[in-house]
Amino acid sequence: MSGEIVSTITGSGIPLRGNDIDTDRIIPARFLKCVTFDGIGEHAFEDDIKGLAEKGEVHPFVDERFANGAILVANKNFGCGSSREHAPQSLKRWGVEAIVAESYSEIFYGNCVSLAMPCFTADHDTCARLQDIIESEPALELRIDVAEAAIQAGEETIQLEIQAGAQGQFLDGSWDARAGLLENLKGVKQVASKLPYVSNYA
Repeated sequence: MSGEIVSTITGSGIPLRGNDIDTDRIIPARFLKCVTFDGIGEHAFEDDIKGLAEKGEVHPFVDERFANGAILVANKNFGCGSSREHAPQSLKRWGVEAIVAESYSEIFYGNCVSLAMPCFTADHDTCARLQDIIESEPALELRIDVAEAAIQAGEETIQLEIQAGAQGQFLDGSWDARAGLLENLKGVKQVASKLPYVSNYA
């Protein structure tokens, strides 16, 4: 048993310009009280959206041009700050299926892997180029090939980078830790039976 294989991601894009966009901005702290992640996607970037609206500006996550976006293109140090799982959960539930950015927080990156949401890196000029493409043609379908670590935008193919370990997990389905536990459930139960703090409360 393994998780779903993630080999390609297709969809239009969402350009999110700016460095150091942290998890507090991705999902404000007041939404961390939820017991499940249901509905959390509708609150992604809620405070940023409100702040821009007060200045008469529109955030990409409420811009109708990018309403169906699946591939988010950001910049440097995306997902920094608090190591909250809610941040990638809110992006995933909003509709984001993959991210391209200059760099990421390590914990945010790992949380994205566990949600089958590949994170690719590219240099500043490449990210800016992709953002320009998306803004000039919002409905353009982008296609990411995970094995090749490349994104196709119209007739243009742009090379990206991805951590080899994460890439392998997406391609063989091992990103899904829960599936791995279920696959070895007998062994898990054997280990649990030897743990007093588990067996005493079983």
